[in-house]
Amino acid sequence: MSTAIDVQGLTKRYGRTVAVDDLSFRVEAGRVTGFVGPNGAGKSTTMRLVLGLDAPDAGEVLVGGKRYGDLRAPLCEVGALLDAGATHPGRRARSHLLWLARSNRLPAHRVDEVLELVGLSGAGRKRVGGFSLGMAQRLGIAGAMLGDPQLLMFDEPVNGLDPDGIRWIRVFLRSLADEGRAVLVSSHLMSELEGIADELVVIGRGRLITQTTVSALLSSRSDGRVHVRTPQVTEVMTVLAGAGGTVTSTGSDTLVVSGLDSERVATLVAERGLQLHELYRERASLEDAFIDLTRDAVEYVAEVPREPGS
Repeated sequence: MSTAIDVQGLTKRYGRTVAVDDLSFRVEAGRVTGFVGPNGAGKSTTMRLVLGLDAPDAGEVLVGGKRYGDLRAPLCEVGALLDAGATHPGRRARSHLLWLARSNRLPAHRVDEVLELVGLSGAGRKRVGGFSLGMAQRLGIAGAMLGDPQLLMFDEPVNGLDPDGIRWIRVFLRSLADEGRAVLVSSHLMSELEGIADELVVIGRGRLITQTTVSALLSSRSDGRVHVRTPQVTEVMTVLAGAGGTVTSTGSDTLVVSGLDSERVATLVAERGLQLHELYRERASLEDAFIDLTRDAVEYVAEVPREPGS
């Protein structure tokens, strides 16, 4: 597995504000790496630094072992979508992609290929100013794919997409990694990353909080509670409590058990000849894990509304 992006000690200040603070992480080929953090964490600034759009005050970023500015044909090595609105509204979609292609000596037929790839074949002659946000996102993805690069970077790519578009981008990003490409994607939709990301880089206030796999993060944040459904609630409660479990009734036929894993619960119930209709271990969501990790890095916190009648 090769390193596509190597960030080492990256720091960027804007006046007195430290946007990125001694940040280090790696993005590997063949993986979708989710880049997450609260608003103002420094995600977009970091992506700009990777692409040489801003200059760091300290540290460096290497893309495939080189600085981005030293790449001879950038679009053929790195494809990026940072701002879907960064197109001239009066330009037609195909013309916009055509000048990008020519800037890197790419053939004109590649423009038609990427328009088809993102589902915009019928919109090539339409002016970008009339595009919806979802169409603009697709056009930006087409631009990122022009050079058929091995590294893709997307900043909030699902913004403005309808459910069908979100499903498409999920499958599309996963397919890119399965082809051996490196994909770095920032998103505030943790549920979407949970379905496609292999690894997460979590930052807060410009600093690295953790870099870990999605599965490892979810496992570490699960409290291990086991949910049980049985018609013999009283008998099962007695057995599990006698084995050291903490058992709570949550309905006429449902229990929540702490202190015993699911295998132990199943064995105890079976040994007593009791009926078990459903058994599963509670699994923490990626959103819950993210909120827990970044709790101290959130810049603005609103008061949680009270439940009606409380």
